[in-house]
Amino acid sequence: MAEIVWDKTGDRVYETGVDHGVLYIPDLTGVYNTGFPWNGLVSISESPSGAEATPQYADNIKYLNLVSAEEFGATIEAFTYPDEFAQCDGTASPAEGLFIGQQRRKTFGLSYRTLIGNDIDATDYGYKLHLIYGALAAPTEKAYTTVNDSPEAITFSWEITTTPVNVPGFKPAAQLTLDSTKIPLAVLAEIETLLYGAAATQPTLPLPAEIISILEAGATP
Repeated sequence: MAEIVWDKTGDRVYETGVDHGVLYIPDLTGVYNTGFPWNGLVSISESPSGAEATPQYADNIKYLNLVSAEEFGATIEAFTYPDEFAQCDGTASPAEGLFIGQQRRKTFGLSYRTLIGNDIDATDYGYKLHLIYGALAAPTEKAYTTVNDSPEAITFSWEITTTPVNVPGFKPAAQLTLDSTKIPLAVLAEIETLLYGAAATQPTLPLPAEIISILEAGATP
């Protein structure tokens, strides 16, 4: 067994940035078959919750821990958002240029990319693709302020909760993460073509079963 060595050259890995945001609107069957670019992403803060232990006692000892279900939530901050996101933010548009708030909020899917860097290649080392399913945006504050001698563009922010979707062989989940440093380039390119579209194909958000099938097929010699 080899001796442990810390901070070897090439092993100093870190993550940074957020880009390549895409909003997906599901159809009536729950298929995310329409994608729209989300420009101006500032940050996406992932906020898992739950998975809390409740101790159970018997025979004068701590007998076991019961763990609550884990949920995935996040906060999206951006300078702008796709027009198609208005329906997810509780806004209806019965006529061009007219917007009515406090309407039913539509669920949506989301994908975004974060960069992986190391001490040799910096942020060219790789990236992660984050896929979010069953997201629902909650109403949040929008602060409009006067223009002054230190102008700043306002940012919009949404807190989202999620409803997990089926994952074959695993518990339902609302988030998948793909690591480009561990997936063959051809397989990753196939998944990205689905996510971002191509000349003759619409961008879609594949469900976990399809993602797993593509990865398994790519791993078969």
